[in-house]
Amino acid sequence: MRIEKLQYITQETDTHSHIDCVREACIAGVRWIQLRVKDKSQEEYLTIAKEARIICNLYDAKLIINDNVEVAKLSGANGVHLGKKDTHPVAAREELGGESIIGGTANTLEDITTLMDYVDYIGLGPYKFTTSKENLSPVLGVEGYQKIIEQLKLICSLNDLPIIAVGGIEYSNIQDLLDTGVYGVAVSGLITRDFTISEKLIAILNKGTTVEKLTIN
Repeated sequence: MRIEKLQYITQETDTHSHIDCVREACIAGVRWIQLRVKDKSQEEYLTIAKEARIICNLYDAKLIINDNVEVAKLSGANGVHLGKKDTHPVAAREELGGESIIGGTANTLEDITTLMDYVDYIGLGPYKFTTSKENLSPVLGVEGYQKIIEQLKLICSLNDLPIIAVGGIEYSNIQDLLDTGVYGVAVSGLITRDFTISEKLIAILNKGTTVEKLTIN
């Protein structure tokens, strides 16, 4: 199962619901959707996730649920992305099964080394300040990514651990981030503001090789 280089994180706006975002992103060619629903009940989250799953199935897109293992399981999503204070990846794996994709959030090299044996990819960030997330960790900037990636290369192969940059990323930042050695990017507002930009992002990100998810039995 491939870890996509372009990952879209949904957000609700005055003009777009989460489902609107999922549909528009899929139509635009995005094949990795992280459903990030805040300030709604568990029942509402699950209802949205089930509808998102139907849309993603139509477009052969992966659906990853942010934070919520139960919603990921009950909706039939492809996996879950876990923050630092969420369910431990081992417990999530036991609940969801070996075929599910497990992603983890990191801000430092220590965070990565703590997670690397238990997750399929790392969301490393934030790149810069973003209003889409509360309790933001210290921003990394290009220099922060460069430092962490260089240190990480001494520990493991980047081919085995896809590093996804996340947090306030704009179109003009993409190439600089790729030059640090990150595998891909996760964006929210960049695509929500203009879903048609997805084609350009995919073209830039897919110049390199792909990383396959290792199946864990």
